[in-house]
Amino acid sequence: MKIRDWDRNLKVRLFGEFLMNVTFWMFFPFLTIYFAESFGKGTAGFLLIFSQVFSVLASLMGGYFADRFGRKRMMVIAALGQGLSYVFFAAAVSPWFTSPIIGFIAFTIVGIFSSFYYPASQAMIADLVDEKERSNVFAVFYTSINIAVVIGPILGAIFYVNYRFQLLIAVAVICILLALLLTKLARETLTPSTKSVQQNPKWYSFLKNQVADYKIIVQDKIFLLYVTAGILVAQTFMQLDLLLPVYIKEKVGNQTLFDIGNWKLTLHGEQAFGVILSENGLLVALFTVIVTRWMTKYREKNVFILASIVYAVSMVLFSRTELLWGLMIAMAVFTLAELMTAGLAQSFISKLAPDHMRGQYFAAAGLRHTVGRTIAPISIPLTVYVGYQWTFIILSALALVSALIYHFMFNLYERQKLVEQRIS
Repeated sequence: MKIRDWDRNLKVRLFGEFLMNVTFWMFFPFLTIYFAESFGKGTAGFLLIFSQVFSVLASLMGGYFADRFGRKRMMVIAALGQGLSYVFFAAAVSPWFTSPIIGFIAFTIVGIFSSFYYPASQAMIADLVDEKERSNVFAVFYTSINIAVVIGPILGAIFYVNYRFQLLIAVAVICILLALLLTKLARETLTPSTKSVQQNPKWYSFLKNQVADYKIIVQDKIFLLYVTAGILVAQTFMQLDLLLPVYIKEKVGNQTLFDIGNWKLTLHGEQAFGVILSENGLLVALFTVIVTRWMTKYREKNVFILASIVYAVSMVLFSRTELLWGLMIAMAVFTLAELMTAGLAQSFISKLAPDHMRGQYFAAAGLRHTVGRTIAPISIPLTVYVGYQWTFIILSALALVSALIYHFMFNLYERQKLVEQRIS
C-alpha cells in the first residue's frame, strides 16, 4: 500500500507527526542533562520516576478515552495540550524568566498528553487500514520516527544550548498546527456501531482490564519469566535518554571527530551525545530489516540470550571509555542488541498467547517497557552513591540476569511444547 493511496487522515498525521518528532528530538535527549544540572542528579532521577508514573497511569486511560470519546477528538485534545504545555516549558527557560520547577511540571504534562495521543493514533490506523496492510503502514510511521531520531539530535546538538527557548516554541507551534490540521482535514474513524458497544463500559473499566493483564502474568509462568527478563534488560536500553546523556556531558570534553586537511570537527559533551544518539537512529533505520532476517535463522532462545549478553557488553564498553570514537563503538554494540530482538519479540508473544487472549497478552507484555521505564531513572541518583563505573556494571549485571531468566524460560517453553506434541 503506497502512501499516495493512504486515507487523508494518515497523510496529515505522517506530515505533522514527522515535524513534531524532529523538533522533539532536537531537545528531548538533553532534558536529562537539564534536570540533572538544575536539581542535582539524585533529585532529578527521582523526579523523572515521579513523572513517568503519571505517564504510565495516563497510558492506561488513553485507550479507554479513545474508545469512549473518539480517535480524532482525543488526538486533537492531546496535540493541543502538548502544544500549550510546551509554551509553558519555553517560558520556564526563556531569556527573561527561568524556573526548572515549572519546566519539570510542563514536561510531566507533555508526557501525560502524549500518553493520550498514541493509543488513539494507533487505533485510527486499525480503523482505516485492512489487517494485511497495517504492518506496512506502521512500518512507515516507525521509519519516519527513526529518521527524526537521526536528524533531531544532530540539529539539537547545534542549536539546543543557545536556542533552547526557540526550540520549545517551535515544537509548541507544530503541536498546535497538528491539532488544527486534524480538526480541519481529518475525520472521526470510530464508527457509531463500534462506539455504541465501546461507550458502555464504566470509567474504571481500564483499571479492571489492567488487573486482568496482571492476572495473566501471574498464572502463566513462562510469560511471567518473559516479562521479568524484559523489565531487567530494559534497564539497559532505557538509559539511552537517561544515564548516557548525563555521563557523556560530564565525561566528554572537547574532542575532534574528524580532522581532514584544514577542516576539523570538534565536539563537546552535549554535541557528542547528539551525534551518538543520531548514530543509533541511523543504524536502526538502515539495519532493522537486515538484522531481523539474520536473526530468524537462529533459535529464538539463543537470540534472546545473546541480545541480553550484548547489552551487558555495551554497558561495560560505555563505562570503560571517555573517547568519542570509543563511545560510538559502544553505541554500535548497543544498537546491535536492540535490533537482534526487534522483529522477534512480537512474534514470540503471539506464540505464547492463546488466540482468544492475544490482545491481553500484548497489553500485558507492554509492562516490560512501562515498568522498565518507571524504574530506569534510578540509575541517575545511583551514580551519586557508587559512581558511573559501578552503575554501568550494575546495569550490565541486570542484563546478564535477564539472559539467565531467558535461558530458564525457554527451557520451560520447549518442555511444554514437547508435552503438547505428545498429547496431540
